[in-house]
Amino acid sequence: NPMKAVKFLREDNLKVRTVSEAEEGALINCCSPYLQDLVTFAINTGLRLGEILNLKWEEVDLETGVLTLLVRKNRRMLEVPMNDDSLAVVKGWYGIRKCEFVFYNPETGGQWKDLWLGLKKACRKAGLSDVTWHTFRHTFASRLNGSGADLVIVKELLGHSDIKTTMRY
Repeated sequence: NPMKAVKFLREDNLKVRTVSEAEEGALINCCSPYLQDLVTFAINTGLRLGEILNLKWEEVDLETGVLTLLVRKNRRMLEVPMNDDSLAVVKGWYGIRKCEFVFYNPETGGQWKDLWLGLKKACRKAGLSDVTWHTFRHTFASRLNGSGADLVIVKELLGHSDIKTTMRY
C-alpha cells in the first residue's frame, strides 16, 4: 500500500460549531422559503443532510409525530420524535407532496441533489462563517444537552453507535 507510511493529521473533534438562536434567526431570514424549512427541520431533528434529503413519506408518522428511518451510515433503525417546529415543517410539505420524498425540488419535482450552494449564500448574507449542514446536527445535540437531556438519549436520537461520539457535546 503506497499510503502505508503516510501519517494523517489529527482531527480536532473538541471544537464543535453550533449556531445560537440569534444566528439561527438571522440565517432563516436570509434563506429562500424551501431552505428555511430544511434548516429549521435540520436544527430540530439532528438528522444528517443525507437522511433529510432521503426521507420518505413512509418513514413519517404525522399522527404520533415520529420519524422512523434506517440510518445508512450504521445500518440501524432510528426513531426521532418531532417537536412542534419540525412537525409544522413536515405538515407544510405534506400539503404539497408530489413524490415519495418529503423534501424535493419544487422546480423539478424530483429529489434534491445538492443544497450546499444555497446554504453558503444564505450564510454569507447573514454574516455567518464556518456553518455547514452538519453544524445543525451539532446545534441539535448541544441544545438537547444544554436543556438537561440525558447523554444516552442524545446518543439514541443522533443514532450514534458509540457514546464516545456523543460525549463531544
